[in-house]
Amino acid sequence: MAENGTDCDQRRIRMSKEQHNGNFTDSSMLSERKRREREERLNIVLWKKPHVTLQYFCLETLINLKEWTIKLWRRRGVLVCVLLALAVLTAMYYIEGAHQQYVRYMEKKFFWCAYWVGLGILSSVGLGTGLHTFLLYLGPHIASVTLAAYECNSVNFPEPPYPDQIICPDEETTEGSISLWAIISKVRLEACMWGAGTAIGELPPYFMARAARLSGAEPDDEEYQEFEEMLEHAETAQDFASRAKLAVQNLVQKVGFFGILACASIPNPLFDLAGITCGHFLVPFWTFFGATLIGKAVIKMHIQKLFVIITFSKHIVEQMVALIGAIPSIGPSLQKPFQEYLEAQRIKLHHKSDSAVPQGENWLSWMFEKLVIVMVCYFILSIINSMAQSYAKRLQQKMYSEEKTK
Repeated sequence: MAENGTDCDQRRIRMSKEQHNGNFTDSSMLSERKRREREERLNIVLWKKPHVTLQYFCLETLINLKEWTIKLWRRRGVLVCVLLALAVLTAMYYIEGAHQQYVRYMEKKFFWCAYWVGLGILSSVGLGTGLHTFLLYLGPHIASVTLAAYECNSVNFPEPPYPDQIICPDEETTEGSISLWAIISKVRLEACMWGAGTAIGELPPYFMARAARLSGAEPDDEEYQEFEEMLEHAETAQDFASRAKLAVQNLVQKVGFFGILACASIPNPLFDLAGITCGHFLVPFWTFFGATLIGKAVIKMHIQKLFVIITFSKHIVEQMVALIGAIPSIGPSLQKPFQEYLEAQRIKLHHKSDSAVPQGENWLSWMFEKLVIVMVCYFILSIINSMAQSYAKRLQQKMYSEEKTK
């Protein structure tokens, strides 16, 4: 009897080991398959497979349009209310009356704010690091206002043409009457709108991680998978990058609102991890978004704005140009285009908008225009590649489901 019991126990242990080994093998094969499929999707780009990429992009666009149409139909009550509100606003816009001066003012402010919010969203969602549109648009705008303020000794630029063009006001002002706070106040609206856009752009990682946690699904997102691996190997993390990510995760998880606020208030390339952490641990939406909005649109934007204003103040710019000229051999040749650019800006500031302003081609403005064109083209290409890869993922999931049903 004892021997039979021992044999049964041994067989049970052997069977459990075989089952465990089988599950382990299946899990390894599944991970290998996911890795291979991910590599296949990443190869679907315009410069490698242009025909397939464009075909998949068109098919994914049609699927998204169909899905959005269905969603709008399900919410047709809200859609009807929105359309009615737009009809009323359109009527107010075109009907003549005393209200037109307020309509024009609101129109100008709305499009100005929407422009900067859109650039902020693109900076977080479409262009990756959160620095591109600041360096390309907001930073140069703040720098232009700063240089003009010190040259004109005023921030009361005539509107119009401001903000499309900056010219000095007619009234005489005393030298040195401009203050740092006046410049900060002049660019506060656009800076805060850009910061609010970057906060909105941080929502996709949060919603993705939250949906994955609630549904139990495993989204094929590299950042989320990296986050889960980090949680599994948290105790054995040795390299600096892993420890930094773990520190952000612990700060957000343990401190909550003020931890999110601290991460959002400084230029932080790891903030996407904070959004994933908040979604994974089901942090309430308004706790996450409220702290992110305050941190990015108020605190961080004032820090970045102050840095740009101080950097482009008149005496610092003159010192920087002088230092460029002091570089041996190549200094004078590098200094000349900067001096020409600054002189051209001063001439423009002291001319009326309808006056003939000397137009001189400057290599700095030429480089900036070409850089903007390259960034826009890269953004469009990344959208096409991303949507084509999304359609390839649909095909792979469909194939996997068919294999499971066989």
